[in-house]
Amino acid sequence: MAFDFDKYAETSEAVNWTDLDLDVFDDMRLDRDTLRSVRYMCDVEYHTTCFVRELLVTPSHSEDATAAFMTMWNREEFWHGEALAAVLEKHGIHVDYDEVKAKRMSLGWKLALGPAKQSLLSNMVGTDFIAVHMAWGAANELSATAGYRRMAAMQDHPVLSPLLERIAKQETRHVAFYTTQARQRLEDNPRAQKIVRLALGKLWKPVGSGMMDDDEVKHVMSHLFQDHTDELDKLDKSVQKLPGLDSLTIFRDAFARLGVG
Repeated sequence: MAFDFDKYAETSEAVNWTDLDLDVFDDMRLDRDTLRSVRYMCDVEYHTTCFVRELLVTPSHSEDATAAFMTMWNREEFWHGEALAAVLEKHGIHVDYDEVKAKRMSLGWKLALGPAKQSLLSNMVGTDFIAVHMAWGAANELSATAGYRRMAAMQDHPVLSPLLERIAKQETRHVAFYTTQARQRLEDNPRAQKIVRLALGKLWKPVGSGMMDDDEVKHVMSHLFQDHTDELDKLDKSVQKLPGLDSLTIFRDAFARLGVG
């Protein structure tokens, strides 16, 4: 997918759900497992500020395109969290940004050392760190998009499903940005390809890992993909299309470690 940054900048906006009648949830309640997954998705979207905070100390923030994208990406992800929080509120589950902030603070030194660790690693790798950031972001956004669409299809709910499809549509633009940037930085760059293969192959985990309890990660990934593991192969094939990343199976491998698939 090619990415038109100017068009993205002009059309970036908060996901709209004002035309969706949330009162439908009064009669068409979501089941417990689905609510647990929606809560997970909500927390992940709200936690985007953590990622931006860490990336501000890496070479990525010094480039105009990536810095500008991260600003709008952060805003869109926040509003995804707000929309999902509204769904949860209709089920008596109250989530707000202050609560998520408190959860981040509870991570203590793990949170505080995040930017320092990113800064150290990025300085060691140099500008090729941006290739890692872009490829990693592509993998994260690919999995997020697939997760939203799986949930929408599973529920076939008159309110939840269209909301999730709208969020997924915005996520596809994020995929396009990261993929375009990663391809440019990996093309004819064997060193970057080697570093990215190592990072993704050894370190990538499903979005939410590290900030959520392991049991929550396994529950959500099992809920969405246990009976549709063919989706994991599709995600791996998308990553394999990037220069030098052929044969990588980061999704199959990461989910296998969770006992999914």
